[in-house]
Amino acid sequence: MRLWNWKSRLAAFLTASAAQPYAIGHHDCALFAAGAVMAVTGHDPGDAFRGRYRSKTGGLRLVRAAGHTDHIAVFAAALEEIAPSFAAPGDVAVVMHPQDGPLLGVVQGESIYVLGENGLGHASRALMVRAFRT
Repeated sequence: MRLWNWKSRLAAFLTASAAQPYAIGHHDCALFAAGAVMAVTGHDPGDAFRGRYRSKTGGLRLVRAAGHTDHIAVFAAALEEIAPSFAAPGDVAVVMHPQDGPLLGVVQGESIYVLGENGLGHASRALMVRAFRT
């Protein structure tokens, strides 16, 4: 369930995220999406993983040890999956990246906030292949 002040909390989170450098295990796409979920709902699906890995391989190993197949499955276990066309601001989006595979982002109107090695950016909703309601 969303907190009563989720919009201002999400805006503050996105502003803070834009100022942080990309860092696997601390500020990567999965933990960015988890932080957005925490801002909106007060629940952090990334709490068990935050700060506990330093590479994509290490993160995947940690996620698998927790019983998930990948970083997307962590969100599938914690949130209700919805059709991408129904995704609203604050929901979690799965965006297919041509080189990196599925990335997690946050729906914001006509685009999706995504976090990559170059910082916070935008992706088209047309690239969204899955979505999860926060």
